[in-house]
Amino acid sequence: MTIGASDTVDAAPGRYPAAADARVFRELWISLASLLRSYCAAHGIHNNRHATVEAGEEEITVRHQEKWLRLERDVAIVIWTRENRDGGKLEITETGRLRDGVSEEEMDLAAEAWARELMR
Repeated sequence: MTIGASDTVDAAPGRYPAAADARVFRELWISLASLLRSYCAAHGIHNNRHATVEAGEEEITVRHQEKWLRLERDVAIVIWTRENRDGGKLEITETGRLRDGVSEEEMDLAAEAWARELMR
């Protein structure tokens, strides 16, 4: 699989969207940033802790004290990295789930888990 600078991905038919469908992934990306903001706020509300969430077209960065999470997107592919050098590669599905090579999880559950870890 090769991911180019455009909104298209060369892969097996049906696995990745056509260029016109890239809008779906932009909207899901915006939703992921919003979920991270909401869950970080929820996890910090009782302890008066705050996180910053910076979101752009291709990158989301969440920071709380010395902890951070960086998500980088190329169409439906997301590379995530943490301050402790943990990381991985995910795919956003058209149904709003995050898939790695082994399993799939609802995007909101993944965002909540990341927020929980960051806000500890």
